[in-house]
Amino acid sequence: MPDNTATQASAQHNIPHAMSAPHRVPKERYYDREFFELEKTRLWPRTWQMACRLQEIPKPNDYVEYEICDQSILVVRQADHGIKAFFNVCPHRATQLAMGAGSFPGGQVTCPFHGWRWNANGTSSFIYGAEGFAPECLRDEDIALRECRVEVWGDAVWINMDANARPLAEQLQPAAGRLEDVAIGNWRVKWWQETILNANWKMAQEAFMEGWHVMRTHPQLTLGAGEASPAGSLRYDTYPNGHCSFEGGSLDTDFHSFDVMLASSQLLADGLDAMAIERDMRVLESVRHKIGPDDTIRAAVAREMRAYNEGAGIPMPAGIEQQSLWWNGMVFLFPNIFYLPMYGNSLAYRIRPYNDDPEWCRFEVWSLTTWPESYPEERAVLRGRFDKDDTDNWPLIPIQDFSNIERQQRGLHVQGYQGHRLAVDWEAGIENMHRELDKRLARA
Repeated sequence: MPDNTATQASAQHNIPHAMSAPHRVPKERYYDREFFELEKTRLWPRTWQMACRLQEIPKPNDYVEYEICDQSILVVRQADHGIKAFFNVCPHRATQLAMGAGSFPGGQVTCPFHGWRWNANGTSSFIYGAEGFAPECLRDEDIALRECRVEVWGDAVWINMDANARPLAEQLQPAAGRLEDVAIGNWRVKWWQETILNANWKMAQEAFMEGWHVMRTHPQLTLGAGEASPAGSLRYDTYPNGHCSFEGGSLDTDFHSFDVMLASSQLLADGLDAMAIERDMRVLESVRHKIGPDDTIRAAVAREMRAYNEGAGIPMPAGIEQQSLWWNGMVFLFPNIFYLPMYGNSLAYRIRPYNDDPEWCRFEVWSLTTWPESYPEERAVLRGRFDKDDTDNWPLIPIQDFSNIERQQRGLHVQGYQGHRLAVDWEAGIENMHRELDKRLARA
């Protein structure tokens, strides 16, 4: 293992509330304004971030606005179906050029203030009142829209505001390889919506870096086992670059019983409409009478899933059922993206600061699935922003998760609380994320 002593010492010297003790997280990291400002200047402008899914901009001239703290980026589909990203500001007098999502008519980005225009590739196409400016104010290179770096991975667009940042693959590996093993590039949006939480972005996402909260937060998922369910039943891994994962069984380890497997999958379909979805349940229910005398339950499930997918034209790469993440698990990609794969589907989260306040965050949730190849590519649209307690619009499981997050944030301010104490293995991913964050913040 490399010696990180010098790096850690540097981080502690340069940033407030650094990670200085094993398995401890200072509470101030979740609300301190100075720490938050360091994140704004040294993390978000210098790291690769998932800005949108390709489905959000399927056609030339489609755009989506990506916001992070006080920065706004426009991601635009080009005529050749490539992608460009621009800082969302008019070089004349700072007007934001577009908001939300849409399509630029005629491939023209138009400033709503004075009508200056740009082609979808960022080059200037029209300057109203050009005769009133000194020539040196209208040089082509100065009035072209300023670009961010862009790369595509996992059927999503990633942006980086730092022109000198290392390539995306270097930041995402080795954890990204785990997701490539379960065909992340085939996942498409089933539904997508968001909520606003009164909690720091890190506090919100740490809830999903471990699975042992299920016993109390999601008691229905223990199928009556309650406190008898093992806290350490998952395998946890941490990786360089701040990533982590956990996972359960594989094709080599069988379910305890068919009924338990079916019931747990049905709970996900009913309480989440993600990971296991309705079509999977039809396949799983058919397996009961197709388990041969030499079969394991998992082998029969894998065989029937493959037969169904191949018949329906749903891509299922060879050997994918050998991957433990195909059965269940979680992969966190630093700084703020989660994938929870299962059966060729995935739940996904993206969590960001909200309204320039360290104690509020914007929490997006996707249900992703692998559609038949014959399905048309429809534009993915945010279904809405719903209150965390809105039982008409949130499935049961997210509501259960949201219930703890704001209570944790309030608890940080209770006298006598000094900071988090983390389980050595089960919460190692949380510590790994914070130590990577310290490295980023220590870079002046």
